[in-house]
This record gives sequence, structure tokens and C-alpha cells, in this order.
Amino acid sequence: MPTILNPYLHFTGNAREAMTFYQSVFGGDLNVSTYGQFQPEAAAGGESDKIMHGQVVAPSGLVLMGSDAPEGMPVSQGSSISVSLSGEDEAELRGYWDKLAEGATVAVPLAKSPWGDSFGMLTDRFGIEWLVNINSGQSSDAQA
Repeated sequence: MPTILNPYLHFTGNAREAMTFYQSVFGGDLNVSTYGQFQPEAAAGGESDKIMHGQVVAPSGLVLMGSDAPEGMPVSQGSSISVSLSGEDEAELRGYWDKLAEGATVAVPLAKSPWGDSFGMLTDRFGIEWLVNINSGQSSDAQA
């Protein structure tokens, strides 16, 4: 099995809502485990229903993971990390964009870019930054 790199998103109590939203964007299966299932002491702290690990596995093979940060663990939103979606399937990527844009702040509308692809950038309603790049299929001399 090859090594896989997956985005893992952290939330402060709304991971179930966020992961359910991402399942509606990407399709596929959502599996969640709560702190209460694995840490009985979490029930005393009121964290038993919080998500210890959630995972969306889309039919296209995309995997997105997320969890609620336990009490006392800081969560940094708006860091130097963005989740990037790119490819040549315009209908698929525009569909993802349209769904992610619901309730989002669009920084760069999805449109033709100077490099020839369609590109857009937004911060979704959960504070996650997304980049979408739809490859135009044109090759560039600048790329090697």
C-alpha cells in the first residue's frame, strides 16, 4: 500500500456538522467515532458526543478527516494551510466549488486565471480555506 497524504481538519465542537457538510459536498461515506466510545472519562467532561475521529471517503477516492479538539487543546484556524482541489474534470470541481461556497467567504471567484486554468479561493463556513484549480488542458512551456 502506498503512503497517503490526507488533510486532517480540527474543530472546536462542530466537527460532526462540518464532516456531515463535507460528505454532502464530496459524497461517499462518513464514519465517526466519539470520545465517549473510547474514553469513558470524556463523559464526565461533557465531551462524550464530540468527534474523536471523522472520515469522509468519497467515491472519487478523496479522503478528508477531522475531529473536535478536546477541552484545553488550542485550535488554530486561518493558519498557513489551505486544502487544494485540482484536476481536469470541470463539472466535478465546479460542483465541489458551488457546494463549498454555500455560506463561505469567497476571496477569489472561480474564473479564468492568468495561467490559463480556472482558479478560485474561499474560506468555507467552518473557517477552512479551499483552493480550486481546474486545469485548462493546455500545456505551458513554463512547466517542466
